[in-house]
Amino acid sequence: MKTQNFSNHSRLVAGWHGVTFFAILAFWIGSFVNLAHADGAALYSASLLSVAGFIFLCFFVFVRMFALKAQDRAIRAEENLRHFVLTGKLLPASLRIGQIVALRFASDDEFATLAQKAAEENLPGKQIKQSITNWKEDTYRV
Repeated sequence: MKTQNFSNHSRLVAGWHGVTFFAILAFWIGSFVNLAHADGAALYSASLLSVAGFIFLCFFVFVRMFALKAQDRAIRAEENLRHFVLTGKLLPASLRIGQIVALRFASDDEFATLAQKAAEENLPGKQIKQSITNWKEDTYRV
């Protein structure tokens, strides 16, 4: 596996982001086509299929959102502890979760300085990641 850096750190899972999403989308579109062609007797089941497609799409979105929220909470706690170990202080309260998530890639040598700079200058996550000179891999977040 290549060493992780800014240009290759994001990850897409083909089975989830590709296959599952497009299968649900195809199901939902197909259910509307079925609903459009349904006559009186099949209208109820065609409507249920359309609702089921919408529910699947909601599941797809919310399952991902909930998992990322849980990961964000864990990252906030980990990076707050790391900052406390390195500096004896908690992370600046003004840092947003996106900034903290970006800071997790900074090595210990530059972490505290970059955290302070991010808080003072309100740097976006992308700019924080681009500022990192000694990248620390994080291969656990999906």
